[in-house]
Amino acid sequence: MGKSVQKITENVSLIASANTWIEGLAIQQLIKTSTLTGMHRVAGMPDLHPGRGYPIGAAFFTTNKIYPALVGNDIGCGMALWQTSKAVSKVNIDKLAKKFEHIEHPLDESWSPIINTRKAEKGITINAFDHALGTIGGGNHFAEFQAIEHVYDQTALTELGLNEKHLQLLVHSGSRGLGQSILVNHITAHNHDGLTEMDEDFLDYMNKHNEAVRWAELNRELIAKRFLEAIRTNGYCTLDVNHNLVSPKVIDEQAGWLHRKGATPSDNGYVVIPGSRGDYSYLVKPLINKHENMSTSLFSLAHGAGRKWKRGECHSRLGHKYKREDLYRTALGSRVVCGNKALLYDEAPQAYKKCETVISDMVDAGLIDVVAKLRPVLTFKTNGNCSS
Repeated sequence: MGKSVQKITENVSLIASANTWIEGLAIQQLIKTSTLTGMHRVAGMPDLHPGRGYPIGAAFFTTNKIYPALVGNDIGCGMALWQTSKAVSKVNIDKLAKKFEHIEHPLDESWSPIINTRKAEKGITINAFDHALGTIGGGNHFAEFQAIEHVYDQTALTELGLNEKHLQLLVHSGSRGLGQSILVNHITAHNHDGLTEMDEDFLDYMNKHNEAVRWAELNRELIAKRFLEAIRTNGYCTLDVNHNLVSPKVIDEQAGWLHRKGATPSDNGYVVIPGSRGDYSYLVKPLINKHENMSTSLFSLAHGAGRKWKRGECHSRLGHKYKREDLYRTALGSRVVCGNKALLYDEAPQAYKKCETVISDMVDAGLIDVVAKLRPVLTFKTNGNCSS
């Protein structure tokens, strides 16, 4: 491992250089989580920041026990990158921004055949949350059209089938109310105690969790397809990776459970690490085969730039400097669609770390090679009061 690896305690590591600012509370949460029963190893990523009791931007490896509260309510949240057939040179950004008036409404009946077919193919039997399929949600979720700004590895780009002359579409969303309902039911029954492999509810939770992961993947697919339909273009998915989930894994020759809370898998091929809406995102190639000891990073990477400021305090920090209208355009020339004032400020680029720093730490740690840098063209959050 490189210089961007800090050993906090015997079983807690942090993938970040000394120059990367990380809030002290996030480190405290990381250490506290490492003391949970059955916790074998914990790894914080360079985008680590405090969460509600547990840190975000981290991976946790347990033996004989899982902690659904570590995964959280947005089971299956992740990133999907779609190659579109829309030429970057043909984009009129003002016209583009006006094409998403109905993009948050529940999908109409015309979508039923594809929804039913894909649900059957993915083994999704739950119907109670169909109204939310194809919707982004609130918080840091988004759909963003991007342009490939710089290519570092043309071979990898070709392997993925990406065309640098055409727009890319990055979708960030998860399991919406389905994941929330699964966590609430679990916490009501078991608090934050977790479940051992012998508990009768263990298999029930894992089955529901796995279905929510598949539901989240389908949700991103439908979001992408309706955004492509809105701009009357075609496209296909080049990668889709979940960063909130728990899955079986063998680490240090021990079979156990790898929880990821805002941590991108490094063992599932190429991934995108997004910046804020006013920053670059990066397409990267994980380097797991070059490692003698992947147990330090727990086969995980950062899932984004990482917050600097808490939601709710961003308006007080920025309101005196920026009017609402100022935040609809970014320093990179991109546009933002966000009709919710609080969310507009909470998700401002200034509230996040520079993604380049996060990427640099992972390069220094020997975890990734950078394939391409992606520039935001238009970021869609919500037309009005979005639901989370």
